[in-house]
Amino acid sequence: MSVIAPRFYQLRFPISCRCFSTQNCTTPSLLNSGNNGVTLIATLLSNCTTVPELNRLYAHVLRTHFLISNPAPFHWNNIIRSYVRLEAPRHALRIHVSMLRAGVLPDCYTLPIVVKSVCQSFHIELGKQVHSVGIKIGLQSNEYCETGFINLYFKAGEFDSARKVFDENPDPKLGSWNAVIGGLSQGGFSRDAIHVFVDMRRHGFAPDGVTMVSLTSACGSIGDFNLALQLHKCVFQAEEAEKPDILMSNSLIDMYGKCGRMDLAYRVFATMEEWNVSSWTSMIVGYAMHGHVKEALQCFWHMRETGVKPNYVTFIGVLSACVHGGTVQEGRCYFDMMKNVYGITPRLQHYGCMVDLLGRAGLLEDARRMVEEMPMKPNSEVWGCLMGACEKYGNVDMAEWVAKHLRELEPWSDGVYVVLSNIYANKGLWKEVERIRSIMKEGRLAKVPAYSLTTNSD
Repeated sequence: MSVIAPRFYQLRFPISCRCFSTQNCTTPSLLNSGNNGVTLIATLLSNCTTVPELNRLYAHVLRTHFLISNPAPFHWNNIIRSYVRLEAPRHALRIHVSMLRAGVLPDCYTLPIVVKSVCQSFHIELGKQVHSVGIKIGLQSNEYCETGFINLYFKAGEFDSARKVFDENPDPKLGSWNAVIGGLSQGGFSRDAIHVFVDMRRHGFAPDGVTMVSLTSACGSIGDFNLALQLHKCVFQAEEAEKPDILMSNSLIDMYGKCGRMDLAYRVFATMEEWNVSSWTSMIVGYAMHGHVKEALQCFWHMRETGVKPNYVTFIGVLSACVHGGTVQEGRCYFDMMKNVYGITPRLQHYGCMVDLLGRAGLLEDARRMVEEMPMKPNSEVWGCLMGACEKYGNVDMAEWVAKHLRELEPWSDGVYVVLSNIYANKGLWKEVERIRSIMKEGRLAKVPAYSLTTNSD
């Protein structure tokens, strides 16, 4: 049975050997080399560390007609998987189209890899084409394929389509349940994820590590401590059949941290045999979130002493701790360390922390310079931090400057007018207060329910 590449594939991904140059290719000839050649090509593919290196190897595969002599899907899958591993999704999709045009039928391992490449390229329409191919060849209910399709639709935000794929299978496997639970958890539907887990248990499935990582993340999002204790028991049960996983421990630390129980988070951390950057970062962020400044910064220094390199999330936690502690000098030091020592380019969250830190300390001009020198546009939270500092220190001129930018970002909100009016009132500028009130009435601005401007002036 042969499969014709969908028309969409043909339009979007034309195949040309010129994409894969054979120049400077020193790979030994694979043609007619039997089992040794098969083993060699698999080894070479797994050892490729860059896309150009993989391109040269694939060019040699084409030139020696290796895939014609060895047409099994396994070999195509290895090549596609290698491109996905190196995050080169367009190359991976080109290879998949070549496979279809060569008349090689995808198997249950091909489609999940292709779906992953679709997710990397954020091309949902192409993903739907892949799904149609899966249905055509009868693989839509295969556990690996179904899991891939569910993940695809969740990542695309098409939750109804994801549930439809799941519901159409009368006998879903654990992987499919995990895909639904994980998709709901990552999509912000934490309680729905927990309800699906309860339903999964009723169907007789025991959770594994993947299940529990998604659930602990969902539990942390809603901050339910009683549920956290119950899930921790389930983790022990899941670990009885598996080797304790560092990812699982990290998720427990994160869960307890978000529930406000850093004592339990530390107990999990202390029992781990090894720690990675996520382990340390979860502790630092947890401490910072609840105002444990000393513990957060000590944890950071212990992390550095063990030789673990922090990432950008680590520094968000560190700078947040500095904000809570009001330690301006330390905050500046860590901000510079992030750039100059670890080569991490500051993101919006880092600039937001620094603006908040400087503003709370009354260094409004420094905070303003930080905003003006940002390489990206400040969002409403950054402006809100600066507005809160203006309110705290009664800086009318800067408040008017900030208000102008906030109005441009959120013209539908009256939060900025309320804060600006308060600043005028505190300074006794009653004419300006009346002017602001008139603007609000003329513009018919209504207070949005449950919404207020983030000022962080405490």
